[in-house]
Amino acid sequence: MTVPSTATEGSRLCRANVSSVARSRRHSRSVFIRRWLAVGVLALVALLYYRPLKAYVDAKGQLGQRAAAVQKLELQKQRLQRQLGSSTSLSTLAREARALGYVRPGEHLFIVKGINDWRKRTKQSLTPRR
Repeated sequence: MTVPSTATEGSRLCRANVSSVARSRRHSRSVFIRRWLAVGVLALVALLYYRPLKAYVDAKGQLGQRAAAVQKLELQKQRLQRQLGSSTSLSTLAREARALGYVRPGEHLFIVKGINDWRKRTKQSLTPRR
């Protein structure tokens, strides 16, 4: 910094310092206002994008759940198709019919009761007594 040699020079330097300080204050105010305006715009954009982003995330979650359900149903369909394919063969149909109590023409159905008791008595009679 230089020392002023005359009074007029000193007052000129003082006015220059005051005007530069005033300019810097105006400059800092405008920067401050622009920054807050930018923050406000960003907040507005964030508010406007909140609902669509939330809907997107929710839809993506539901899509994952539905995809898992579809995969489970496809596995069930494959299992049922295999079961249907095996149940249409004659041997399977005959086995299932016999389980339901059906007989072929010319056969006689005999119902034997008390088989478990008979097995117990037979088993006891075969074991040696001590």
